[in-house]
Amino acid sequence: MTSRRPIFLVAMIAVLQLWSVAADAHQRSSGSQSGIAIAEISHGEMVMMAEYRDRIIDLAARATDTNEPFRRVLNYAQIQHAYCLWGKMPGGVTDEASPFNECSHAYLAATKAVLLSMRNMGAEAEEAEAIVSAIDAGMVLRGLALITCEFSGEAFNTADVVRPVWRNVPLHPGSMVTVTGFAAVLLAAAYCGRRLLRWIAP
Repeated sequence: MTSRRPIFLVAMIAVLQLWSVAADAHQRSSGSQSGIAIAEISHGEMVMMAEYRDRIIDLAARATDTNEPFRRVLNYAQIQHAYCLWGKMPGGVTDEASPFNECSHAYLAATKAVLLSMRNMGAEAEEAEAIVSAIDAGMVLRGLALITCEFSGEAFNTADVVRPVWRNVPLHPGSMVTVTGFAAVLLAAAYCGRRLLRWIAP
């Protein structure tokens, strides 16, 4: 029992440090508007854009006839996706109450901007148009066109990173379960690592 206590304390300190650093993370990193403006995205559009995100980013990554604004928006879309834990948090896209919803708006708005830019590129235009048509059709079929939420009218900027609202994680059951599960995995890994080191020690 005593040997487990230091492992538990170290893991909990690490988790709490991460939590405290991100305590006010819902606020923008700088609030700067000096970058490239990115138009807002509706809640309904987000659902379809999330489904096609990988295809859009793959197409954009293969594009050769690009310019600096395009590359900056693409880079922003990828950075925001990472800040939003790669879209893996439950309800991040669909649940307005999720602490990850605003940052999901940011990376999907940037993804949408990348897609629309590719409609004017020679090599990528045809596939980009096909994706746009599929998204439009999906929104109509699923009745998503008129669905909005708190962040639907919010525009973004490449100079302004949007982070999750970490302090609201305990208030959102899906996020809390996921974060708790991740913390449990860290604790288990630390415990197993310690046991393994003791076993192989001479």
